[in-house]
Amino acid sequence: MSLNNKTMDIVPAEIIEGKILLIRGKKVMLDKDLALLYGVETFNLNKAVKRNI
Repeated sequence: MSLNNKTMDIVPAEIIEGKILLIRGKKVMLDKDLALLYGVETFNLNKAVKRNI
């Protein structure tokens, strides 16, 4: 599943909901799961987050 292509794959809501964790009362997702969802490497996702705080 890659969003880099012109076509976008649709991820079922159940898959995404299963990746959401509840930590100290906050809903969070791990960077590796987000990177997989967006079709990028974890390193590049973290780099983009640091650039766009």
